[in-house]
Amino acid sequence: MKIALIGYGKMGRMIEQIAVARGHQIVSIIDIDNQQDFESDAFASADVAIEFTSPTAAYGNYLKAFAKNVKVVSGSTGWMAEHGDEVRRLCNEEGKTLFWASNFSIGVAIFSAVNRYLAHIMDGFPQYDVEMEEVHHVHKLDAPSGTAITLAEELVSNLGRKDKWVKGTLQAPDGEVSGCADHAADEVVVNSIRRGEVPGIHSIRYDSEADSITITHDAHSRKGFALGAVLAAEYTAEHTGLLTTTDLFKF
Repeated sequence: MKIALIGYGKMGRMIEQIAVARGHQIVSIIDIDNQQDFESDAFASADVAIEFTSPTAAYGNYLKAFAKNVKVVSGSTGWMAEHGDEVRRLCNEEGKTLFWASNFSIGVAIFSAVNRYLAHIMDGFPQYDVEMEEVHHVHKLDAPSGTAITLAEELVSNLGRKDKWVKGTLQAPDGEVSGCADHAADEVVVNSIRRGEVPGIHSIRYDSEADSITITHDAHSRKGFALGAVLAAEYTAEHTGLLTTTDLFKF
């Protein structure tokens, strides 16, 4: 398979290593300083482009790839609220293909399935309230993380007593805390911490007067995310439309 990389930071380099090890060819690498390569024959020859950039750049990158009829796998977050409807239209009505996920880790996919199942069980026990905490490295721009938002939306979908999620506190790298953890009974609060080089920790806690139940996913490195992105690219090469991890992982 021919792969183009959009974004060549730590994640892009790790994806390159894994893709090559799995027998794929990297035909184009696009970063901030060579945006003109979107117009190159090399980029247009790609079966799939894997995109890990920023919330502000992602949507524009999708459009540039779609213009060359290149399918996209993307882990960029923060663009959905503004551009989600248009991306869905492009995929559902104009035949474009985007595999998007807030997290490509196989472990997170399993964790997400456990989250949905546990929420379904806990829906019958209203004495337990639920909240979430996510921890990421100091370079992460968005808070809460895209993965935390996805997990929170799953909680809202499976807990009849919860209508929405809300942003709670944000602990900055210098220890300063902003925001507020107070929330209404029908809200799921998501608190965020930024420290060090943490790849990602997501914890969901159900608490009652009698006891508490906590599930946690703790990423040791970015390798799991990179492998999942390559697996998604392999899947995307053979499929079309708006795709996500529930299409790739059938559990």
